[in-house]
Amino acid sequence: MIESLLLVLSVCIDAFVASIAYGTNKIEIPILSSIIISSIGSLFLGVSIFAGGFIKDFLPGSLPTLLSFSILMILGIYRLFEGLFKNYIQQKNALDKPLKFKIFDINFVLQVYADETKADFDKSKILTAKESLYLASALSFDSLAVGFGSSLAGGGYIRTIILCFIIGIIIVLLGVFIGKKLLEKSNINLSWLSGVILMILAINKLF
Repeated sequence: MIESLLLVLSVCIDAFVASIAYGTNKIEIPILSSIIISSIGSLFLGVSIFAGGFIKDFLPGSLPTLLSFSILMILGIYRLFEGLFKNYIQQKNALDKPLKFKIFDINFVLQVYADETKADFDKSKILTAKESLYLASALSFDSLAVGFGSSLAGGGYIRTIILCFIIGIIIVLLGVFIGKKLLEKSNINLSWLSGVILMILAINKLF
C-alpha cells in the first residue's frame, strides 16, 4: 500500500504544482476538468503498469527487479535535474524566442510543460474540458515510464490506478485552493521531490 501511494504521489506532483500555478493566476479548474486531468494521468499509468506486468512474465530470474530498479533510479535522477530544463524553456519564452517544433502539437506541449497556465489558451480564466486534455497530456508523459518500471517488480495494479484517480482529483483541487490563498505569482518547482520519491521506490525494489 505504501509503495502504491509513493508511486502515485511521484506522478501527481506535477499536476499539484500546475494547479497551484492556476490558482495564483486566478484560473479556475472545474470539477469536470479535474476529473479529466486525473483520468488521463490514470490511463497513462494504467497502460504502462499492465504493459510492464505482461512483459515481466517473459523475463528470467531477477532481471525484472534489476530493470525496475534501473528505470526508476534513472527517472529519479532525471527528475532531480528537470527543474533546470524547465527554467531554460521559461527563459526562452520570456525572451520571445520560444522553442519551435513542427511535429504535430509538440511546440504547444513544450510551452505547457514550461508554464502550465498556457493551457488556458482562450484566456477565459477557466480551464475547459478541451484545455484540460492538453494539460493532462503534457503532465502525464512521465507516468508511462514510471508505471512500466515499477510494475516490473511489483503488484497491486488495480489499487494503484484507483489511488491515482482519486488522489489526482484531490491534488488538483487542493493545489488551486492553495494557489488562490498565496495571492501572488508562484515559481514553486517540486520536480526534485518526485525524483527523490522515485529513487526511494527504486531502492525499495532491491529489498
